[in-house]
Amino acid sequence: MKKFKNPTACVIIIGNEILSGRTLDTNKQYLCKELTLNGIEVIEARVIKDDKKEIINTVNEVRKKYNYVFTTGGIGPTHDDITSISIAEAFKVKLVKNKEALKILKKFYNLKNETLNKARQKMALIPKGAELLHNPVTKAAGFRIKNVYVMAGIPNIMIAMFKKVIKKIKRGIPEISKTILINYPESYIAEDLALIQKKFSEIEIGSYPFINGKKKGVNIVLRSKNLKQINNVEKEIKKIIKSL
Repeated sequence: MKKFKNPTACVIIIGNEILSGRTLDTNKQYLCKELTLNGIEVIEARVIKDDKKEIINTVNEVRKKYNYVFTTGGIGPTHDDITSISIAEAFKVKLVKNKEALKILKKFYNLKNETLNKARQKMALIPKGAELLHNPVTKAAGFRIKNVYVMAGIPNIMIAMFKKVIKKIKRGIPEISKTILINYPESYIAEDLALIQKKFSEIEIGSYPFINGKKKGVNIVLRSKNLKQINNVEKEIKKIIKSL
């Protein structure tokens, strides 16, 4: 039987405010967690500047390597929101005023008794041929072009967009995760863990040390789609713990 491979993904967080430390990035953590829970393996997560060349080069590199690319940030109404034009240039298509996106914005601002000014109309500029991603919060759409999903940088808007996206795309088999706490430094078990990893090559065994006051310990995290194998590895590790 052919082994099933989960889809792969790259997450790109776009924004100078993230790189400067002014704004805390919660989007990367959310996307990585949710994609993993849905059986989509995140291979890379990058944070890049609001720079056209950087966005173009990064998107063109990773879209060829992975099944999905998810970007956040830079699709608002201000001068430094350059993600849409950058993505259009990456795909060598024109940035056009999308009739549906404009219609949605007009309706939204009319209900608020506000003007759809030139800056707000900028949010209706979408790469030609792209599919709109629904934004239930502020109605300014994100978009998908081939395997690249472009979403807002504001966390609650991004999350609302992503919840719609994840229902439509191909997902994989979520990995099972089990954590074993060991109240000894990881150096005590390093050699044994290496042997167990060699024996159970299909199980991902991660070792995460911690210090709590004067106490040192390590969390061993087992990840796999195979629960039986995880249980077998857990037994082997518990044998080691007993012998310490």
